[in-house]
Amino acid sequence: MQTQSLSTSTGDILHAAHLLRAGELVAFPTETVYGLGAMVFNESAVRAIFTAKGRPSDNPLIVHCADRTDVERVAINIPPLFDALFERFCPGPLTMLLERHIAVPDAVTAGLNTVAVRFPAHPVAETLIRTAGEPLVAPSANRSGRPSPTQAQHVMNDLAGRIAAVIDGGSCEVGIESTVLNILTNPPVILRPGSITKEMLEDVVGYEVVHGSYAIKTSNDGISEVSFPTLAPGMKYRHYAPEARIILVDSMAEALQTARGIEGQQGNLVWILSNSVKKPEHDIFLLSEQTLYAMFRNADAQNVGTLILVCDPHVRNNEGLMNRIQKAASRK
Repeated sequence: MQTQSLSTSTGDILHAAHLLRAGELVAFPTETVYGLGAMVFNESAVRAIFTAKGRPSDNPLIVHCADRTDVERVAINIPPLFDALFERFCPGPLTMLLERHIAVPDAVTAGLNTVAVRFPAHPVAETLIRTAGEPLVAPSANRSGRPSPTQAQHVMNDLAGRIAAVIDGGSCEVGIESTVLNILTNPPVILRPGSITKEMLEDVVGYEVVHGSYAIKTSNDGISEVSFPTLAPGMKYRHYAPEARIILVDSMAEALQTARGIEGQQGNLVWILSNSVKKPEHDIFLLSEQTLYAMFRNADAQNVGTLILVCDPHVRNNEGLMNRIQKAASRK
């Protein structure tokens, strides 16, 4: 299969929608990362996503919708909290867990009775969904375990020859995947952190939102943590990892000291990623949500052996960024 490179023109989006309706896979830009799209009700197309990515079949997918009415096609018993969050954050990088509609194939939800839904804040994504005529499932358009793609070329590097087409919409604005929130529990549970934070969610919810893959349950014996199964993407498997070894440090001074101890090893190129970089320096690069995945991929292209990430207080306080860093790290 030859993967087509498409533009964001009306004609190319119409062509991409035709490919989707024919059961093909099309990668497209969102505000977070590039997604690998298939029609949500075409189970064979959905299963083809897992084959193309090498993705485990027990890892559920997110359904991407263009408007509120799309949700009624994939979910039932939608709680009032959904609409409050929808009004504040959608379209945008928030995914909400709802009760699954019987029409949604098992391949989408990994057999669970819940379905993850979001509304991408990108004109190409919204137009493609509307033109295709139904919501699209769209995990990140990369080989499973690799850094997520924030540019069309990243998709081509991983999936050329495996999918029908890629729509090139330039670089993604947010740079990391959406926040995933289970609103079926009380209190709601953040299953995957992102750029929409716990504090932002609590401002709408009006009470505590639990951060992590557990809920707080009160019994006669007091408060205990109750673990959840794998309900959403990013909860179970190692993700986002480059080929390079990753070392996390607390400061630039520690990073430079660590680098000096490694650079003498034959053939081991070392890069430092830091939030505090004020200007380009040799082998010291900016660490942020927008640059993380691109830097991982650039490091692979340059055969970098070790990436040293400076996790200063600013980085550590960014829950979404730290989540991706920790999942990618081979050594902490």
